[in-house]
Amino acid sequence: MHEIGIARQIKDTVLDFAKESAISGIREIVVDCGELSLVIPEYLEKVFPAVAEGTPLEGAALVIETVPGLAECEECDEIFNVVDNRGYCPNCGSFEKKILSGQECRIREIHVSDE
Repeated sequence: MHEIGIARQIKDTVLDFAKESAISGIREIVVDCGELSLVIPEYLEKVFPAVAEGTPLEGAALVIETVPGLAECEECDEIFNVVDNRGYCPNCGSFEKKILSGQECRIREIHVSDE
């Protein structure tokens, strides 16, 4: 389960940012997680509280937004959802494609406490 390592990296990145920016409280972290990233959002949500325990992020919400796995067909230029179409272009049936989005897993927003 590589989600533990990803949760630790999120924790470390947010804590470093908070320290550099003199932010004392984080209430929410928004993460973009692509359909093609091989990250299972439910696992990441489940392990994050354990990783954040005992740190200033304890109790902070982790919100995961799914980024669709989009591709452009190399044969006909159709843009399509890779997961929904099992990797094949719905227009011409080709498997040749250029991935446009959905491989990322990144922190998009950090919401600070009002205190």
